[in-house]
Amino acid sequence: MAFQPTPADISVAITTPMTSSSAEPRLLTERRITPTWSVSQLKGKLETMTGVPPGSQRLLLKSPGHPDQWIEGDDTIIGNWGLMKGSEIEVHDTRPQSARPNFTDLSSVEKYVLPTSTYESLSNSVLAWKKNQKLGRFDPSALTPEESIRQQSEKDAAEIQQRVGFANFRPENSQTCALKPKISNDRMYVGIAVDKRAIVLPSSPPHIRRGTIRFVGPVPTIPFPGVDPKKVQLDSEALPIWIGIELDEPLGKNDGSVGGQRFFTCPNKTGVFVKPEKVEVGDFPPLELDDLDDEIMEEI
Repeated sequence: MAFQPTPADISVAITTPMTSSSAEPRLLTERRITPTWSVSQLKGKLETMTGVPPGSQRLLLKSPGHPDQWIEGDDTIIGNWGLMKGSEIEVHDTRPQSARPNFTDLSSVEKYVLPTSTYESLSNSVLAWKKNQKLGRFDPSALTPEESIRQQSEKDAAEIQQRVGFANFRPENSQTCALKPKISNDRMYVGIAVDKRAIVLPSSPPHIRRGTIRFVGPVPTIPFPGVDPKKVQLDSEALPIWIGIELDEPLGKNDGSVGGQRFFTCPNKTGVFVKPEKVEVGDFPPLELDDLDDEIMEEI
């Protein structure tokens, strides 16, 4: 009996059809195929790669120098279809779209959520490390969220006081002085005050981000870093100070409102809220068109 050599495996590209939203195949991989396999055997192996059941597969063979052809007959030998190096088998799913599982949609996949009590009991977690190192809220000297906000509020008031001074300043009651002038209607700020001209720092000549101060006071809708507003309740007198400016040019972020609450009114994209240390009050009239052109050319 003559010796029959085993046919050498052939490397074939396995793909799935292109979708309307993408110009690339959804699947592109390479598989070594034995030419003596039946088409049924090949489909069984392709199921693990494509997720398409053998009974729903329709195979399109693309070989160099040959026209594309559909592989028919599950009992036929795949090697008889002209399989060669450089060939590609495109796996088509004959099931209707509604019957195909969506493996990319994770919304319906059940997810494991570690209970808080279990996490807090672990000795090798980030939380346990923070406890051992006394970092963050485990630092005995750390400020509470309320204290952090009040400290920032006093810092903002001190910044304005240091730069321009307060009207009606009473040394015997510095805390009241630091907190009371935050309401913009009081007009108690000297220098940084509503209707005064100002530029936003940092800035360089010709100071293109210039405009008119429209608001001075707390903005509760601007979140404070690391503080959940739902858990911390403070009156407006204890909140940080913000300066609302209507810019001359549409270089801002809003129309004078933040988080659905309005603090002043201006055209969209001309309003901006900045901290007191970012504001310089002075004689800054609106720029002429030539000045704006020069600034644009410098940026280009």
